[in-house]
Amino acid sequence: MFTISTAPKPAVQALSQDGLRLLSATDLAATLPPGWADSWPALADSWNRLPPDAHLKDGGHYRKRRHACFVQDLADGSLAQTPHRAHWQPTDYNALHGGFERWFDPVEATVANAPAWTTLLASLGQLFAQVRPVPHWFIEAHQFRIDTAGGVGRPTPEGAHRDGVDFVVVMLVARRGVKGGETRVFDANGPHGLRFVMQEPLTTLLLDDARVIHETTPILPQEAGTLDGHRDTLVLTYRAGGFQSP
Repeated sequence: MFTISTAPKPAVQALSQDGLRLLSATDLAATLPPGWADSWPALADSWNRLPPDAHLKDGGHYRKRRHACFVQDLADGSLAQTPHRAHWQPTDYNALHGGFERWFDPVEATVANAPAWTTLLASLGQLFAQVRPVPHWFIEAHQFRIDTAGGVGRPTPEGAHRDGVDFVVVMLVARRGVKGGETRVFDANGPHGLRFVMQEPLTTLLLDDARVIHETTPILPQEAGTLDGHRDTLVLTYRAGGFQSP
């Protein structure tokens, strides 16, 4: 466990045996329909329009985000966006921001309805269903931008954590003018773990949330005095038992 080998296992096998799989941009594109990688860049500009996260309890102003929810029916293959709803986590999973409803601005409709977006969510849901067959996935999608305008940006201010779902996806969208941001994944029931930095856009980490704990270390400006450094990610969570709620 916790070895990214030079000849990696197929994603379904790795998730089943190890609880995680790191996909390169090429690996991700290979799991999606032909042409997907060519259509995705048109959506990346939407990360430039994310509003500030108004719920940071550490007093920071380094995070911008949008949020949307979907339900995937694995039997008929449909993916439907739900009416906009709050994001909620119990304090057992997020001691810093859990226990209260957080309302974020919704993902832009042109993004949430774009074929590149819906294809990504549905294809990953089908992949996870090969690991854990279920009738439906309740999916939450989070667009994040962490910036260094204030000197330090914290991708996971809550620290190493689980999310209380079945599977988690962390996809790097862009990384500009920053250093740090080391991703760390640990065995939830043991001492083993691994560390790496996601550098290439579309690098994607797939996690079995019951088996691993994850975090990303703070980012700093690559060069002193620069204010526009940022790290953009798309985080998706897949849960079979409905959306988490109070």
